[in-house]
Amino acid sequence: MTTQVIDHALEAELAELNAELIRLEELDPVPLCDPAGIDWRGVVDTSNDAFLAVDAAGVLIEWNANAESLFGWSRSEVVGRSLEETILPDGVTEGGVGGLRALAVDPRKGKRLEITTRRRDGSDLPAEVSVATMRHGSSFLFNVFVHDISARRELQSQLAHAQKLESIGQLSAGIAHEINTPTQYVGDNTRFVQEAVGDLMGVLAAFESLAAAVRAGVDTSEALASVEQASEAADLEYLKEELGEAIGQSLEGIERVTTIVRAMKEFSHPGTATKTRIDLAAAIRNTITVATNEWKYVAKIETDFDASLPPTPCLPGDFNQVVLNLIVNSAHAIKQLRGASEEKGVISVTTRRENDYAVLTIADDGCGIPPEIVGKVFDPFFTTKEVGVGTGQGLAIARSVIVDKHGGTIHVDTKVGQGTRFTIRLPLDVE
Repeated sequence: MTTQVIDHALEAELAELNAELIRLEELDPVPLCDPAGIDWRGVVDTSNDAFLAVDAAGVLIEWNANAESLFGWSRSEVVGRSLEETILPDGVTEGGVGGLRALAVDPRKGKRLEITTRRRDGSDLPAEVSVATMRHGSSFLFNVFVHDISARRELQSQLAHAQKLESIGQLSAGIAHEINTPTQYVGDNTRFVQEAVGDLMGVLAAFESLAAAVRAGVDTSEALASVEQASEAADLEYLKEELGEAIGQSLEGIERVTTIVRAMKEFSHPGTATKTRIDLAAAIRNTITVATNEWKYVAKIETDFDASLPPTPCLPGDFNQVVLNLIVNSAHAIKQLRGASEEKGVISVTTRRENDYAVLTIADDGCGIPPEIVGKVFDPFFTTKEVGVGTGQGLAIARSVIVDKHGGTIHVDTKVGQGTRFTIRLPLDVE
């Protein structure tokens, strides 16, 4: 077949296609379907998320197939019943109409918000919800989409656990050093006291011989010489000065070890799934103690805790981890800026109350964060540290803990070469 024949065939086929296109364009446009005839129930049922509609009284009026699968209730079982009777956990009193209204008018409207719901079997179901209001006659109703985040929560839990293990591994050498130092001088002082007691026993024996000579009414000159000799050998003046100091240092060392162990115990406490009211200052002090070896060579820590701040609803283990991550990051930032300089930086840790929030700030005078990456610092696995120094999970987990688990906020202010300040706000009026 020649090239001319092929070209002729292609031209003929193209002409036929153009003619068909012209014919179609001349037809009157016809809608694919009448919107009024769309099967909206079918649309709702094919949604990847659970969908439910609630009227102004808090009564369920719609429940799609995914909601049946997710919660274990059939549509016929829940329609006409309230949220409190079905998917709200026991003891929750703010999740009904008031809670939906709050979500609907929330400034974060349009975003998914994390809450805990309840399945038919009573088990908790972590979920993301988005809520919108819609006019319904003279009243209104709430349209709620619910997305199951159980798998994500499990992954977050595993990542948080891995990050905590990383932190413990990172801290273990420092903690061992912090415990070893006082233990070492307690041991040295104890051996000194042991030797001193041996010398003092010699002096005591000489005095007993002198006392026996006096009672017997015999010449005491030899016994006195023994006392003087034993006293000189023991160096009583030296022992009088050093024994008290050695015992004081030993007690101080034991107290230091006790403090570290107590702080580590509090820091590593597994915590509970529900918030408990804790003393933020005490929790922060414990974490500072645990992290001592991370910061003491490059910075000094200044604290200013608001004594009027009431106990704050927290997940203690998670909160401790956030504080640790921020303090360690500050220490690393100071080290990066100052290098081998002997001049120490400053890490400032403060708490205060602002209306219904407990506010924690952790600031440093380290290297700061470049503006082009500051928006990424809370992204999972994002890190500017060298390989092996960090996984990039610390700040991502901090945001998850503060925002998702506590309903608070975490904000960063930074300037390259001058330092960084993280501000955390935790609500005081939630449990």
